[in-house]
Amino acid sequence: MAKEKKILWVDDEIDLLASHIMFLGEKGYTVRPASSGDEGIAALRAEAFDLILLDETMPGRSGLETLQEIKEINPNVPVIMITKNEAEDLVEQAIGMKIDDYLLKPVNPLQIYSAAKRILDAHRIQETALSREYLQSYQRIDEELRAGPDWREWIRIHQELSAWDVEYDRFSDTGLEQTHQDIKKKANADFCRYVERVYHEWIWDAARPPMSVDVLERFVFPSLRGRRRVYFIVIDCMRFDQWLKIEDLLAPFYTIDRGCYFAILPTATPYARNALFAGAFPADIQKRSPDYWLERSKDEFSKNRFEQNLLQDNLARSGLGNTTFKYIKIYEIDEANEIRRQVDGYQAIDLVAMVFNFLDILAHGRSQSEILQEIAHNESAFRSLMRSWFVHSALFDILQRIAKHNATVVITTDHGSVLGARASLVHGNRDTSTNLRYKFGENINGDPRQTLLIRKPLDYRLPAESPSKNYILAKENYYFVYPTKYHEYERQYLGTFQHGGISLEEMIVPCVTLTPR
Repeated sequence: MAKEKKILWVDDEIDLLASHIMFLGEKGYTVRPASSGDEGIAALRAEAFDLILLDETMPGRSGLETLQEIKEINPNVPVIMITKNEAEDLVEQAIGMKIDDYLLKPVNPLQIYSAAKRILDAHRIQETALSREYLQSYQRIDEELRAGPDWREWIRIHQELSAWDVEYDRFSDTGLEQTHQDIKKKANADFCRYVERVYHEWIWDAARPPMSVDVLERFVFPSLRGRRRVYFIVIDCMRFDQWLKIEDLLAPFYTIDRGCYFAILPTATPYARNALFAGAFPADIQKRSPDYWLERSKDEFSKNRFEQNLLQDNLARSGLGNTTFKYIKIYEIDEANEIRRQVDGYQAIDLVAMVFNFLDILAHGRSQSEILQEIAHNESAFRSLMRSWFVHSALFDILQRIAKHNATVVITTDHGSVLGARASLVHGNRDTSTNLRYKFGENINGDPRQTLLIRKPLDYRLPAESPSKNYILAKENYYFVYPTKYHEYERQYLGTFQHGGISLEEMIVPCVTLTPR
């Protein structure tokens, strides 16, 4: 049973409020009356209360003076001030002292009860309503999965599941968390089967859903052709649920048009981000500009060294060769701070493209740092860490400054990530790449229930330097482990965020258009 809530009511005419106190008692609240500010302060020092009702006009210690003392004793206890005075400066002063609500006299019992319930029981009421709404959502998604969603429905399902992820960050004791995880697991398994069936058709079909290669043409170039300036911002490795975690912070500055697209396979930076800037699939990039394709480079950062060149070529092919543009890649805090200082000077440039690598670096660093693993031990904690970073980041400040420019802002990512939960045994020779969610090389093999093996890369518009080269991609939340030291690596990478494979979290990613208010 829920603990009975205790209310301290401080009013110099408390004897006249007996009917109000009796009404609150009938509703399940225990009320401790106090006839002066001093008596109320003494009561608060003696015991804890869940809510304080405080008269503003009292002889001796006034309501505002009592409020100040209350906040010194317990700054977290909610306070409702009751006043005859409608003066705006008084109300502002009380709000400035962090009251939670105020009521104007005369008040009736139902007003008091409603205000108390709003503060004391809001979370429980919202949690109950949330559970009811979630069960309806669960039933709808389950029916859609059984019917077989198309690509538009898959985007909507992923958006809805991600929105519930964020809701459960606020309400973590509904008893439906496992139900939610179960439907997400089923959705991901179905999605992987769907991608296996349709992906090959998509990449050869001009009428495909929006993919990495289409992002600039669909979301950026129309504004440039309409002579509107664009800031194109890529936050590497950002999932849709992570975007939802920060979207409200930008709402005061922008009108937000939320969208999604499908990241190409493998959902890894060398493929997805090069394709994003080039407007071309990896095999086409390699064929057209072999010097720009560094798939086998051992230096992870160098694999995307030529994004600026790929963007320039893409603009030229799209009839936008005269567009002035600036490309910026940001790894370090000092680099971000420098852009923050310079951004107001970019207003004469048609297209400013920025890549922020923080999330990708954090996801990789987390797998190697016990401290980061403790801070971001699950998806919910990682979302919170992402929001905390964004609130204090140079990027947030940059976006607030850009809101004052006459420009469109497009925020997207190159791929998402998935929390590795199950090890998948993979076999390959010594030249096989080391990635945990995808690999390329020769003579690679894995469990077909857990992986997609691409024997003919060119059919998937992937580079094929030799006839024997193939790729293998992990499905759902599997991660690759070799037979040698299997259990050691299984433990090491369990619960790490990885990308490169096939999952809702990696493939369906945000592409959001912001228009300054």
